[in-house]
Amino acid sequence: MEASPTPGGYFGRALVVDVTDGSAETLPLPDDVLRAYIGGAGLGAWLMHELAPPGVDPLGPEAPLAFCFSPLVGTPLTTSAKFAVVAKSPLTGLLNDALASSHFAIAGKLTGHDAIVVRGACAEPSVLLVDGDGPRLEPAGDLWGLPADDAERKLRERLGKAWRVASIGPAGERQVKYATVSHDGRHAGRGGLGAVLGAKLVKAVAVRPATKVASHNPHAVLEAARDLRTRSFGPATAKYRELGTLANLLAFNAIATLPTRNFQAATFSEAPRLAAEDLAEARGIARESCASCSIGCEHIYRSAGGKGVRVEYENVFALGPLCGVSDPDAVLEASRRCDEYGLDTISAGGTIAWAMECAERGLIDAPWLRFGDADAMLRAIDEIGAREGLGALLAEGSRAAAHIVGQGSIAFAPQVKGLELPGYEPRTLQAMALGLAVNARGADHNRSGAYEADLSGRHDRLSGGSPHVAAAIGTEDRAAVMDSLILCKFLRGVFDDPFPEWARLLSAVTGWDVDGDELEATARRIVLAKRAFNAREGWTRGDDALPDRFLDESLDLASGRTATLTRERLDAMIQEYYGARGLDPSGLLGTEQMEDLRLGVPVR
Repeated sequence: MEASPTPGGYFGRALVVDVTDGSAETLPLPDDVLRAYIGGAGLGAWLMHELAPPGVDPLGPEAPLAFCFSPLVGTPLTTSAKFAVVAKSPLTGLLNDALASSHFAIAGKLTGHDAIVVRGACAEPSVLLVDGDGPRLEPAGDLWGLPADDAERKLRERLGKAWRVASIGPAGERQVKYATVSHDGRHAGRGGLGAVLGAKLVKAVAVRPATKVASHNPHAVLEAARDLRTRSFGPATAKYRELGTLANLLAFNAIATLPTRNFQAATFSEAPRLAAEDLAEARGIARESCASCSIGCEHIYRSAGGKGVRVEYENVFALGPLCGVSDPDAVLEASRRCDEYGLDTISAGGTIAWAMECAERGLIDAPWLRFGDADAMLRAIDEIGAREGLGALLAEGSRAAAHIVGQGSIAFAPQVKGLELPGYEPRTLQAMALGLAVNARGADHNRSGAYEADLSGRHDRLSGGSPHVAAAIGTEDRAAVMDSLILCKFLRGVFDDPFPEWARLLSAVTGWDVDGDELEATARRIVLAKRAFNAREGWTRGDDALPDRFLDESLDLASGRTATLTRERLDAMIQEYYGARGLDPSGLLGTEQMEDLRLGVPVR
């Protein structure tokens, strides 16, 4: 029987490289798997089920790490030049996918693969090269110890400008549990995937285009791209173009949802010093765009040392209010140092803020570490990046560090499943509270953006209930599709009816007769595939939770209301979430749901 042609936008294969000896195999990706998971984070979840041994040590040689592309990569559709890095996280012990935008996505896809998987471990620091000549390893001893930007620059000088590079910094080399994978000055940041490459002694993966991939209907794709580009200049993206995500800082402070001093407060009196409105005028240098993006959300500010720093709400929140630091020069310098070491700014800030509270309570011997002390925060970042002094403890993340310190410090460690909380106060955003508690990656705003519903005014954000459950599920499903297609979430507001509109884009590229209902089913499948992997790796019902601080301590608001999130309310929302997802009362999948995941499909 003649094989059916590969759908447009795909090669139908993944490259699996064992860096222990440089050997490689091609893993076929059947059409039904591609249609069931699309690409990006979805395809990565399926690959981890297939290739990661149950119970694997995330930093062990057997642990695979996948660079996953999508059918939209390389098309003229705006914001589509993104890729996902997927592995079992050394920070959480669970499935983790981290997304980023850059030319690496386009070049990696055009090596002729829908994913590049790295497993094994090198005998010496090395670079993995992939192009039309196949994969090969080169020594990287001269790059070891360099920041990712410097390593990337040196590699491209050596190899040629056609090569694109994803690299780790010193934190990844030292296996800091929240080290990033970086490229073009951007970061696949959360969950410590840089440490996974560091454990394999892989300093960088370099890719060079070797082929092309056609869309099924190029004319329809081009028409869709023109329409999407036009819409991307509209009011839905204006905030990102004008001030960037840092525009959230003053707005969140005004409604008591700006986490401050390790979530002991939800407002920061000195927030105006860090506001985008002031920083942009005083220290703004430029606005930039990711590859194949028409939005241009990146805002570059000048640090005190004169170097440019990409500024987002999350890095300013985590290294500013969360640590009680209001000096804008210190916050910019802290962000620059995190970039240089290759550290996730959210986890770095959250872990340092936890340590500041521990120090003030006398639980750790660090009298120099205090809220509001900018020099102390910068010292802590340096020690984490070097894994020296207190940094050896903090490099493990707040959950692991709290278990080592004990003395009840886990109650205020700002994490879920080991992943530090982003800049959203759960007690004043209770749909978001549910999203943070149940998400497979842990405390996350990109995989469960339920704060959008809280801020919409459609329900009482201080009183969680059924509307909040529906909102959390809806944002989680939409994120699953956007992270698999892949499209930037800053584009989400331009879609009036997202699933049918996304289905038309996917159909034009692939030739599949996809509709909105199918994509909604795909979203649910991807969400459940992540949960199934975590259950395989030891997740239990107790892991869908928030730290005790949020359930034992209320917040008195300027409005006169009190923000209280009780255990009973959170548990009720979690149980309703399980029911709506078709899970059993302990949060596990049933037999039919497991069968729908297409795991164990014969591919070899």
